[in-house]
Amino acid sequence: MAEENKQALSEVEALAALEDETQMHTKADDYDASQIQVLEGLEAVRKRPGMYIGTTTSQGLHHLVWEIVDNGIDEALAGFADHITVTIEKDNSITVTDNGRGIPVDIQVKTGKPALETVFTVLHAGGKFGGGGYKVSGGLHGVGASVVNALSTNLDAKVVRDGKVYAIDFQRGHVKSQMREIAEEQIIERGTIVHFLPDPDIFRETVVFDAKILTTRVRELAFLNKGLRISITDMRPEKPVSESFFYEGGIKEYVKYLDASKEVLFTEPVYVEGLENGIMVEVALQYTDDYHSNLLSFTNNIHTYEGGTHETGFKTALTRVINDYARQNKLIKNNDETLSGEDVREGLTAVVSVKHPDPQFEGQTKTKLGNSDARAATDRMFSETFSRFMLENPEVARKIIEKGLVASKARIAAKRAREVTRKKSGLEITNLPGKLADNTSKDPAISELFIVEGDSAGGSAKQGRARLTQAILPIRGKILNVEKASIDKVLANEEIRSLFTAMGTGFGNDFDIAKAHYHKLIIMTDADVDGAHIRTLLLTLFYRYMRPLVEAGYIYIAQPPLYQIRQGKFVKYIDSDEELQAVLNQLPASPKPSIQRYKGLGEMDAEQLWETTMDPTRRRLLRVDPVDAIEADQIFEMLMGDRVEPRREFIENNATFVKDLDI
Repeated sequence: MAEENKQALSEVEALAALEDETQMHTKADDYDASQIQVLEGLEAVRKRPGMYIGTTTSQGLHHLVWEIVDNGIDEALAGFADHITVTIEKDNSITVTDNGRGIPVDIQVKTGKPALETVFTVLHAGGKFGGGGYKVSGGLHGVGASVVNALSTNLDAKVVRDGKVYAIDFQRGHVKSQMREIAEEQIIERGTIVHFLPDPDIFRETVVFDAKILTTRVRELAFLNKGLRISITDMRPEKPVSESFFYEGGIKEYVKYLDASKEVLFTEPVYVEGLENGIMVEVALQYTDDYHSNLLSFTNNIHTYEGGTHETGFKTALTRVINDYARQNKLIKNNDETLSGEDVREGLTAVVSVKHPDPQFEGQTKTKLGNSDARAATDRMFSETFSRFMLENPEVARKIIEKGLVASKARIAAKRAREVTRKKSGLEITNLPGKLADNTSKDPAISELFIVEGDSAGGSAKQGRARLTQAILPIRGKILNVEKASIDKVLANEEIRSLFTAMGTGFGNDFDIAKAHYHKLIIMTDADVDGAHIRTLLLTLFYRYMRPLVEAGYIYIAQPPLYQIRQGKFVKYIDSDEELQAVLNQLPASPKPSIQRYKGLGEMDAEQLWETTMDPTRRRLLRVDPVDAIEADQIFEMLMGDRVEPRREFIENNATFVKDLDI
């Protein structure tokens, strides 16, 4: 990620000897000082942008916005700002405004230039390196503003301080117009306004901002910084769209938001807040009747996807407090097994947020907190508050422990079922009637597993497949809805066990993607309501128990046609009613075209199924890619959970109606 790359760059001058590809094969005896390249100013950023923002794809494009927004949040954390606005302008540029103190405009001693210019033109320049500007900062490396400037066609900044307005303009990282005081009506009483247009020469994939991505992150930042209002406006539609997020309860309201579609065991989330050794710790949690946990952790507003010491401290304290209370109140007998961490987290929704003055990140993507003091601070503060909560709310405490006990029994039963599943070999599954027809290649990179609805379609798929690369696993009817089932019931389902065994990866906490037998897992169901339901059940299973497959991009959805239209030698497969009508309008009236409606995959013979849905040169696959895991979690809970009201509301708001075609 960007943080990992930035951390490796202490100074611009460290990027010496960046050679063109044509120079890579220069003879060793020709290597001299003339080939050492020193990049000045922000040239390094433009030459190797991925080293600063991770990627120049859509992800990197949106990262530019957060670099500027983080500066405003730093002002809020320091107690000087309470409102940040993000505007997507009509020309797809971005304006970010905060009402903080405003970037200083006096001369910076080391550079001899105004601080406003220095911030936007010098890497590692800012108030986040021990100069007393900020105690806690979300921007870790102080390169944000300058990197955004370097990667923008144009950037202009305005600062309002002491009743005066100052402006400066840049072009591709270079000063276009020097800082000056301008006679302009103050848009804000004080603060900073940054406007930038990303450079299409850098972001060649796209320079179009996704309002949904920006809105989701803005909402998250508002949850993580209680009392801070963050507004976002998209000026591109004919009627501009604006939203404003403000949460006085902070992450406590975040937990409520995450649990909106779930049945909760107690109404108000438990909330912990405290300061220890300069580390601010916040924890909010709530238990639901769900079978899955949802734990989100953050450090200085950065989502620590890989967890870290703060998350470990929370988990340790949660398990210890619950077990201590259970034994003290005779809810667990002395000879009974202690509840595991997995047991006590079943049905848990929790957000752990720490603000650390000197965070140290590690892990593959630099999103794992490594500070040992964060573990101790989180453990101690959460333990004290949660212990008191359990003592003051004995009925709720009993519900939590009873849920853990049920989870423990299911875990033990699942362990036995897991051992049985592990004993089954791929060969035994292949020999089961109507089950896996494996491919001959043992190379996972080229192997595909088709999960096919129904024995009839499974038979056609087996006959029409490419045996070297394509395996077929037919399933009968609708598998178990794992959103409403405990792990022991999940493993009691024959279809699910067959799928787990065929993939070879294991599941849940034992999942290992390196053991995947196939790097394409293709869901192939009928193009009707039942097919959609089966597809949703399978996606729920993958998301809950084999999520790394989804995150790695291994899950695909086949796109079988709805119709075949034939007129003489003309044959075409049609995907929608609208496309069918358009083709009919273009065909001559005579002879009358023949239309075949495929109500299910079983109506296709092996040849038709191959050429429409399985042939890699002609088929169309949709890859499942949950960009926003939090939103995906909520959607699965809403669509597949126990509560009817949110599901009904979703259907009413998203239902579409199709008119009968005149055919």
